[in-house]
Amino acid sequence: MAKNLIGTNWCDASDGRTINIMNPATNELIDTVPESSKLDCDKAVEAAHVAQKEWAKKPIHERASILMKFVSIVESHKDELAKLLSDETGKPISEAIGEIANVSIGVPAFCEKAKHEYGKVIEGGMEKGQEHNLYYTVQAPLGVVVAVIPFNFPSDLFCQKVPAALLMGNTVILKPSAHNPLTLTKYVEYLLEAGVPGGVINLINGSGGEAVQAMAENPKVALVTLTGSTLAGSETMAKCAKNITHVMLELGGNDAFILHKDGDIDLAVEETVWGRLYNTGQVCCASKRFLVHKDIKNAFVEKLKTRLEGIPVRMPSNPEAKIGCLISEDAAKKVERQVNDTVALGAKVVFGGRRKGAFYEPTILVDVTKGMPVAKDEEIFGPVISIIEYEEIDEAIAIANQSSYGLCGCIISENQKTCQYVADRLECGGVVINGASFFRPFEMPFGGWKHSGIGNEGVSSTLHEMSRTKTIVLKNIL
Repeated sequence: MAKNLIGTNWCDASDGRTINIMNPATNELIDTVPESSKLDCDKAVEAAHVAQKEWAKKPIHERASILMKFVSIVESHKDELAKLLSDETGKPISEAIGEIANVSIGVPAFCEKAKHEYGKVIEGGMEKGQEHNLYYTVQAPLGVVVAVIPFNFPSDLFCQKVPAALLMGNTVILKPSAHNPLTLTKYVEYLLEAGVPGGVINLINGSGGEAVQAMAENPKVALVTLTGSTLAGSETMAKCAKNITHVMLELGGNDAFILHKDGDIDLAVEETVWGRLYNTGQVCCASKRFLVHKDIKNAFVEKLKTRLEGIPVRMPSNPEAKIGCLISEDAAKKVERQVNDTVALGAKVVFGGRRKGAFYEPTILVDVTKGMPVAKDEEIFGPVISIIEYEEIDEAIAIANQSSYGLCGCIISENQKTCQYVADRLECGGVVINGASFFRPFEMPFGGWKHSGIGNEGVSSTLHEMSRTKTIVLKNIL
């Protein structure tokens, strides 16, 4: 049975409760993990708090060297890690292989950036009366960071949060999803093997949000970085507010994909397959609302149907699988219910629409209107393509912006002026021109507007988010 890591001790939950980790494709038991209590959470925070002062004394180049050793260890175990990730998540093995490989891209990038993250020097005389003063800035650690990882991309989101926190001198309590914590448990083992001390890295398991909320309200926690639902983010932010605890939140999304009348339909079809069906549609920044100009809607739908016919749903372990299953049968039932509810309001299924266990077929919904929930704030976390017809580009922009979410969006058009016009007016954190909104290399800042979150992750931004600025003044030094 997998365990928590609190300080230097691998341990069960204090009350002995456990969570079963199932393979969603086969419904077979893989392992169990602890169902952590508040006492467990408090012990982890205390262990991280005690360890942080010594870790902060270690120079950045040494922290970076340890993390680079971690990368090497992951690389040596990549095949078994990919199989474990696929088994516990239900994502196609080809996608799991790619996600594990991203460790060798993301972690070194953060290490290099951290070693070149210089402060600012404000010279004397920049302001009247300051002619004899010199001041400079340094980035200081925050303290204890709680990193809450979602089920859909556990390895990728680990790489976005944990290395940056450790590099900046913080200690980390890793809180994986209760659906698939086993790959990240291995990562914690490998961090210890690489030289990260216990207490500097801690692991707390738990379901239902209780563990996250227990740590969020602990005054010794400096930052909670959470990727998950908007509801989870709202609850966490409320807990953090009591102690003015920092938050980074990457939450829900209902991204708009705008295909204008002069857009390349073949390109749009391929980007739809990539941007909506990857990870079986379980992507926060997946394109979910497809706003298609009325003049080309029928042509787009017909080409898309033909393309989807060549993408069979298969067992995730099959190397040829492009579509796997959802994270659980309950998740698939929710998608099924959302599709049925949308059909009841007047939409029509023209492709797919069937569920078997945790598997849900790629599905095309047409006749979706702008007043339906899926055209606003109902996020379908599965392989469903909801098509909404529009006539004028400003109408498409208005439909895109009517959502309370604002993660990403995209526009496909051959007219660059049209693309720029749309990009400037979409109310979201990122806009992709002539591609789906599912676009997140490690280097770029990534974050949402409105109910999609607070803060930005990425090599260019996370190190500052996970540290605080101190200004040192040399008064009358000049």
